[in-house]
Amino acid sequence: MQYEKLQEEIKNAMRAHDKNRLSILRQVHGEVKNIEVNERRDIVEADVDAMLKQTGETLEGSIKAATSEERTAMLKEQVAILEEYLPKQVSGDELIALIEKTIADLGAETKRDMGKVMGALTAATGGNFDKAAAAKEVGSRLA
Repeated sequence: MQYEKLQEEIKNAMRAHDKNRLSILRQVHGEVKNIEVNERRDIVEADVDAMLKQTGETLEGSIKAATSEERTAMLKEQVAILEEYLPKQVSGDELIALIEKTIADLGAETKRDMGKVMGALTAATGGNFDKAAAAKEVGSRLA
């Protein structure tokens, strides 16, 4: 998601009086802004995507630790909101086809090449794939 799109979504949530959406988007915006201030550089789309993903993972951890049903419900709703903005994850047949192509392109043959294959997959998808499933599939294809 582009930084400008995040700012626009915050405005839309304010107009719609959607407090939950506004809260989570402002949280992500604050984290992204911290990157800009602390690292003294402009924000890129990957920064916003990384913050969306990281915030979602943090919320999922909070859901597991939560004792209040009301708080858990709110956190689940916020995770659902964040998932709307995350890039689509590569999975299933699409992931298998990408693995086959990557192995062929790299000429990978042994388990020693697994790191190269996983690195290439990460670069090709921006890290948006099921890493556990990919590792299992790659491992089964390498000798």
